Amino acid sequence: MKKIFGEINLTWPKIIIMAIVIGTYTAIMAMLPIAKDTSFHDLTVTFEVWIFLGIFIIMNSKSAKDSALKCFIFFLISQPLVYLIQDIVNGSILFKTYYKYWFMWTIGCLPMGFIGYYMKKDKWWGLFILAPMLLLTGEECAKYLSDTIFSFPRHLLTTIFCICVLIIYPLSIFKNKFAKIGGLITSGILIVLIAILCIMNPPTYSTDILVNGGKYNFDDSYNVYLVDKKYGDLSIRYEEAIEDWIIHAEFKKSGKTEFVLESSNGIKTIFDITIRRNTYNIKKKTN
Repeated sequence: MKKIFGEINLTWPKIIIMAIVIGTYTAIMAMLPIAKDTSFHDLTVTFEVWIFLGIFIIMNSKSAKDSALKCFIFFLISQPLVYLIQDIVNGSILFKTYYKYWFMWTIGCLPMGFIGYYMKKDKWWGLFILAPMLLLTGEECAKYLSDTIFSFPRHLLTTIFCICVLIIYPLSIFKNKFAKIGGLITSGILIVLIAILCIMNPPTYSTDILVNGGKYNFDDSYNVYLVDKKYGDLSIRYEEAIEDWIIHAEFKKSGKTEFVLESSNGIKTIFDITIRRNTYNIKKKTN
C-alpha cells in the first residue's frame, strides 16, 4: 500500500484517463438495476471511495500546486461525467439538478489538494490534515455498518473498505511515529465507537404502510401483526394530520414475510410484504 500512496508516477494523461474511467464506471453503477442497494452502488452517493481517490492523487503529486490542480481536474471531469452519462442514457436532468452541490466540493478540491500535499512532509502535524478525512470516512462507515446489520450482506464490502482504509491511511502515509501512532489510535477509537453505537442502537426503518379507506378499512378495533416477528412490529395509530387511522411499522431487518390485518370478528386479510432498508412493497395475498 505504501507504493500506492507515494511511489506512482501520476502524469496528467493518467489523471484524465482515470477520471473518465471512474466517472463512467460510477454512472453505470448508478443505472444498473442489479447494483442498487449494494456496495457497488455506494460510491454513487457517498464519499468513502472519492476520499481514497483524493488521497491517492495527493500522495502521488509532485508539489502542493500539482496536487491541488490534479485533484481539481480529476473531480471536474469525473463528477459531471457521472450525471451526463445518466442524462444521455435515461433522458433525465440529473446534471442540472444535482451537480451544483458536487461542483462546490470540486472547487473545494483546490485548497484541500494543496493543504493535503503537506502530509507528504511526514511531520507530526500531518495527522491534523488527515484527521478530517478519517472522521468523514468514519461517518460513512457508521452508515454502512448500520445498513449491513439491517440488510446483511448488503453494503458489507463498503463497510469492510471503510474499516480497512481507516487503518491503511496512517500506516501508509506516515513514517513519523507521532502521526502514525496517533492516526492508528484515532482510527481505532472511531472503529470501536462505530461498532458499539451500531450494536447498542440497532437500525430500524420507521414508516406508515397503510392508510384507512379505499381498498382497506380498519380502526383501533382491528389487530395487525407480522407473521415473523424478527422483521419488526406493526401497530394501528390515529394520525392527527390526516384525521384517520394508519398502520405504522417499525422494521428491524430486510426480507420477505407476511402481515395480517384482523378485524374484531376474526376476519383476516393477509398481505405479502418485502422489506428493504428504506422502502417496502406490499401485495394482498390471494388464495
